[in-house]
Amino acid sequence: MKREILHTADGSTTIHLIDWDEHYHSKHGAIQEAYHVFIKNGLEAVSLDEFSILEIGFGTGLNAFITFLEAQKTSKIIDYVGVEAYPVEPLEIKQLNYVSELNAIEFQSIFDEMHHSSWEEKNQISTNFSLTKKKQFFQNIDDENTFDLIYFDAFGARVQPELWTEEVFEKMYKALKINGILVTYAAKGSVRRAMQNVGFKVERLQGPPGKREMLRGVK
Repeated sequence: MKREILHTADGSTTIHLIDWDEHYHSKHGAIQEAYHVFIKNGLEAVSLDEFSILEIGFGTGLNAFITFLEAQKTSKIIDYVGVEAYPVEPLEIKQLNYVSELNAIEFQSIFDEMHHSSWEEKNQISTNFSLTKKKQFFQNIDDENTFDLIYFDAFGARVQPELWTEEVFEKMYKALKINGILVTYAAKGSVRRAMQNVGFKVERLQGPPGKREMLRGVK
């Protein structure tokens, strides 16, 4: 599938899948979207001092990196697990400008380590942030009562509707602990109903730039 690196409205980059006309992050602002959906409405909603995060779609590593940056501002300890069936190529990673756009040059080595570290094992990125990358299809996730927060950042239902079904959200529900939170940029009625049908209490929230709404579910 043909791919290209594009700049989004806030100056940060994303990967564009040309054949699908699908982007890894919002063309209205990759970094803005990540902060709004996953930090403001996800990470900041968790009141625990030590917790675990599951990311559905590790992709470019943007969500993991900004979560690491947020963790450095606090004493919170985060165990981060990113699932990705098709890892991004090293050449593409080199073309992403997240470190400079986030004014985080001192953490360039951390961003690099996130991508170069071993898969299928826990890597201690810093004293309060560990990362485990799993090369796995989302439908094969079988964790139960493991995570406090899920970043659901799969490609959109327009191009991969099989990732937004009750079957997948049931796996997400099982993977969460009681009172665990799932956040996603999506707002389609079919997605909201799928989440509700497996047990989530779902709320519509204001969306990131370019989107009217997003969804957050609680177990």
